[in-house]
Amino acid sequence: MKIVHWSDFNCPNSYIGLNRLKQALDELELNAEWEMKPFELHPTLFDTPANSMTTEYVIKYGIGPDEANEIIRETEDIAKSEGLDINYKDVRLTSSRNAHRLVRYVQNKHPEKSLELIFKIFEANFIANETIADIDVLVSVAAGIGLDENEVRNLLEGESYMFEVQLEEEESIIMGIEAIPFYMITINDEQLTVPGAFEKEDFKIAIRDIISGEMESKTFL
Repeated sequence: MKIVHWSDFNCPNSYIGLNRLKQALDELELNAEWEMKPFELHPTLFDTPANSMTTEYVIKYGIGPDEANEIIRETEDIAKSEGLDINYKDVRLTSSRNAHRLVRYVQNKHPEKSLELIFKIFEANFIANETIADIDVLVSVAAGIGLDENEVRNLLEGESYMFEVQLEEEESIIMGIEAIPFYMITINDEQLTVPGAFEKEDFKIAIRDIISGEMESKTFL
């Protein structure tokens, strides 16, 4: 089984959806080859923290602070109900480009550590509220899963994998992917696309059906 997912480290639904899909596979006792594709929600962000999350919602949706905070709390409650103790309110959005570059490097050079790294970057952003554009933060996250600090720092201080990330984002546009998270699950040459963060049980049903060959009668496609 191979799972390709288009996600962004600034997207809480990408974190929630990946956690649900990973739990679904664990409960089904299935293994998968995982690959993350970059889909930056805020590609023009700089490396220094932007507005508060409340302000971002007010500007983006044209709503008041109270309504913005309610939406943020609802997202936090959904995540916490599934074991992700996120602090979404205090996230300060910054560029996720360096994080995507690091993931691309690890997927190429240390694929066995890529999924762990992805979860750790999500944790750094949404739980610890660290600045994931900061090279020091990413080096620390990488070192925490056993990667070489100097190797990672040299990568991030240069331009490595910048082109690859940009190219993959352009490819996602050509494919017609307009929102994330977006999943492509391939099992025995059968392919299932899942737009959005399905509930864990729905992921399990979809995976069982594609394995059994009953996917054609379903509406996940």
